[in-house]
Amino acid sequence: MDNEVLQKIPLFRGMTDKEIAALLKALDARKQSYEKNDRILHAGSKPGVIGIVLSGSVTILSDDIWGNRTILSHVEKGGLFAEAYALLEDVPMLVDVIANEGCSILLLKTKGILNSDKSQNSWDYKFLRNLLLISSKKNLNLSGRSFHTSPKTIRERVMSYLNTLALQNESTEFDIPFDRQQLADYLNLERSALSKELGKMQKEGIIETRKSHFKLLTS
Repeated sequence: MDNEVLQKIPLFRGMTDKEIAALLKALDARKQSYEKNDRILHAGSKPGVIGIVLSGSVTILSDDIWGNRTILSHVEKGGLFAEAYALLEDVPMLVDVIANEGCSILLLKTKGILNSDKSQNSWDYKFLRNLLLISSKKNLNLSGRSFHTSPKTIRERVMSYLNTLALQNESTEFDIPFDRQQLADYLNLERSALSKELGKMQKEGIIETRKSHFKLLTS
């Protein structure tokens, strides 16, 4: 595995080649490839692994027993998933992790962290520090989703989401990580109702959009 590539991933920030190699061995790292729509991890399981997206992207979603789907987040290259469930070994996953496209995933077994002798591993502190920072950022993003789904009207939900992306991108023009169905699932909306509202917003000169590309018109 190319340690130079891994050093660019936030989870391995600040680690030397030697520390990364030791970490990968201690956590029994394995690399796996998936095709679009493959299920990487499934609800109800206790995988005991942290997933890192090396290429492509994955979607974190929840399907209830009545067939309703809610998209919680989109994880791109360099991002993590399932770390909370991996560290809480007895808690079953409440979500599925699905390949959004062809992707390569690095899986790390967390027992190597929880059962390690930290005095002998120079990578422990750096790894846990990075994991804490990443988890904190993800918690903020999940909290942000509640702001987007709490408004009563479709337009308010759409504008809340697009406003957040504009702030994150520092631009009024950007691409979103979802297609129309995924965006509808993320905002807890019907796809047809979402598409209709986006059409209205374009006619009223509020936005310009084509597929996943959006431009916010402020005047």
